[in-house]
Amino acid sequence: MKFKLLIGLFLITLGSSAQQDQLKWLDINLSNYEYPYPVHFITLNVQQQVLKMEYMDVMPDNYNGKNILLLHGKNFNGAYWQTTIAALTKKGFRVIVPDQIGFGKSDKPDYFQYTFQQLAQNTKQILDTLGIQKTAVLGHSMGGMLATRFALLYPEVTEKLILENPIGLEDWKLKVPYQTVDWWYQNELKQSYDGIRKYQMDSYYDGKWEPEYDKWVNLLAGWTLNSDYKKVAWNSALMYDMIFTQPVVYEFQNLKCPTLLIIGTRDRTALGKPLVNEEVRKTMGLYAVLGKETQKKIPNSKLVEIPNIGHMPHIESFDKFIEPLTEFLEK
Repeated sequence: MKFKLLIGLFLITLGSSAQQDQLKWLDINLSNYEYPYPVHFITLNVQQQVLKMEYMDVMPDNYNGKNILLLHGKNFNGAYWQTTIAALTKKGFRVIVPDQIGFGKSDKPDYFQYTFQQLAQNTKQILDTLGIQKTAVLGHSMGGMLATRFALLYPEVTEKLILENPIGLEDWKLKVPYQTVDWWYQNELKQSYDGIRKYQMDSYYDGKWEPEYDKWVNLLAGWTLNSDYKKVAWNSALMYDMIFTQPVVYEFQNLKCPTLLIIGTRDRTALGKPLVNEEVRKTMGLYAVLGKETQKKIPNSKLVEIPNIGHMPHIESFDKFIEPLTEFLEK
């Protein structure tokens, strides 16, 4: 048994080394990385600067008159919604997928005050540009916090809200000692392929790794090879501060629209786990509990739990994710 375990660990390490050797240098705006659908940009005049914000707008041939906005998580960009976009457009939905400022193909500013309100306003500008007055909003991970803020700011726009393993279901600042933006920046400068992969394996997939997950590691690790990586790291540090200091957990009861929670119960994601002792750490990121608690807080909400699935249902278990999503949207 021990021999088999050692062989397994050896193969995982060997695979990790092989992936790292093939790591591709990435431009900080991903100009050398192709997205699954054509990309467009809007110009934002915010905080005394001009910024470009990227989005995909995928219109189906059999448009049913309904729209959905997909909001990515902190360690991702719009490209990871590829299979979701394909499935939803097949059903007739128009799908709008932005990269938030600081992410993906959107600009990485030298200075920016990150707030969920600002990101929601930026996203609303895309909808205004496209003439979209009503839409469903789906947010994953950090995108769940943003989707919640968007729905609170723009209840007249948000027809339905879907939260897929959102972070922010608990207030981490009650358990985790505050760290400055400078601390997060120094921490981000230490990022590497192995470190990013280990974090995602432990938190997102609870130790269960598949080779296809490497593409999402590579999109972050490829930036670490760029001489401008400091700009990416600085923006990431600012976002961590936003996440920790701007909780939405106390406002769930104010949501007005029908809401669906899709929760992979094996998820253990919680920011700041390394900063607390083991006893406290065991109480954080318990999505099997958090999903149920959150559903009780949100009026007119439904909870769909996906057992034995982690932080990424739309990647790890697409069929079990898309079925309740489309059923909810088509009602």
